[in-house]
Amino acid sequence: MAIQEGDKLPAATFHMMKDGKPTPVTTDELFGGKKVVVFAVPGAYTPTCSQAHLPGFVINADAIKAKGVDSIVCLSVNDAFVMDSWGKDKNAEELLMIGDGNGEFTAAIGLEMDGSGFGLGTRSQRYAMIVDNGTVTKLSVEAPGQFEVSKAEAILEAL
Repeated sequence: MAIQEGDKLPAATFHMMKDGKPTPVTTDELFGGKKVVVFAVPGAYTPTCSQAHLPGFVINADAIKAKGVDSIVCLSVNDAFVMDSWGKDKNAEELLMIGDGNGEFTAAIGLEMDGSGFGLGTRSQRYAMIVDNGTVTKLSVEAPGQFEVSKAEAILEAL
């Protein structure tokens, strides 16, 4: 069963680039005592993710943070190298580009998808959530093939 609003995020370790190396970062470090917007994409450099989802959060980062958000996390079942390169390519300096390389967090919250028909393997569904001190206060999961409820403008409105 997928995580629901009101649920606490499970403990997990992600990876992000720091000083040129993939560095572990935990759910406690990312979410403890903070208000965080997380948006997850099926894959870095894929069409909707690159042309709309990530750019929307880049453009709206200041407005989102002005609503009391401490950080904006872009999450994907990709490695830290890919996430870092994609973030640099898309001018996402204001965002934390986090890799859930093995998909463990994505599976633990029940939001994985089967992308094997496209050669992607198991990936994350497209979603966005607002997390307050580790608890999900808003969760917007897209229907397959859709891009409406998880875009930056929808999350900005929810804040």
